[in-house]
Amino acid sequence: MTQAASITQHNTDTPRGFAFALAAYGLWGFLPLYMKLLDHVGPIEVVAHRIIWSVPLAGALLIVLRRTADLRAALRSPRTLMMGAVTATLISVNWLIYVWAVTSGNAVDAALGYYINPLFSIFLGAVLLGERLKRTQMVAVVLAALAVCILTWFSGGLPWAAVGLTVSWGLYALAKKQLPIGPNQGFLLEVLLLLPFALGYIVWLTSTGQGHFSADPALLMGCGIVTAVPLILYANGAKLLRLSTIGIMQYIAPTMIFVIAVFVFGEALDTGRKIALPMIWVALVIYSLPMIRDMRRASTPKA
Repeated sequence: MTQAASITQHNTDTPRGFAFALAAYGLWGFLPLYMKLLDHVGPIEVVAHRIIWSVPLAGALLIVLRRTADLRAALRSPRTLMMGAVTATLISVNWLIYVWAVTSGNAVDAALGYYINPLFSIFLGAVLLGERLKRTQMVAVVLAALAVCILTWFSGGLPWAAVGLTVSWGLYALAKKQLPIGPNQGFLLEVLLLLPFALGYIVWLTSTGQGHFSADPALLMGCGIVTAVPLILYANGAKLLRLSTIGIMQYIAPTMIFVIAVFVFGEALDTGRKIALPMIWVALVIYSLPMIRDMRRASTPKA
């Protein structure tokens, strides 16, 4: 949610790009408030409705933009379909963990997961892509790893929600970069691949009298809006902003999630979280400083 799945690096920042990205991160930040309204619905059912009702929105966007040809070509390509199946699986796992975390009183762990995610992406780049880590990046990654160890020690086990969100979104971002179609087309491809499973699950729930759609149709249909709209805004904003700007802005959503979790949902901060959170924030500051310096250099007029 909080890092680019597919980013086109832009040399300059534009007001439209900033507005798109800010709107996307703001919507992601407020998303726990919406998901909390569905805490009486099982996470799998919520995710199924996120998939089902995202399809018409994403499809309508491609029709308006006249970019359906790329999607048709992707549906005829076994390689693209296989890669799309991988990204679809990863994003559905990410959604499932997120919905469970928010609706079960673990929204702080959701915020932790998205805070750690950029540092995990750096680690993936080093391990899988052979990218060399800068000294500041190494320090930030080590601090984040120590924070996870502290959380594990004090809770008596891995913070599975935070780790699961970090790993699933980090791998999703990595895999999405290999998908040879645009972000809007890729999103529709993913939800189309997931659609048969989502429909099958909802049909089974309805036939067994366990579904919630008849009681909350508006809320469950709205899952498509709160899923598709931020992703579409983000995809367009990323094209009009520099990579470093997006990198800094990605902390907006987990910060809002954290504030909502603590001050609206009343989730407690145990000793492990009180120690680990500042460590992760320090790691993110260390990680962000080089990007901030690059942004200042780029904005300084050349003589």
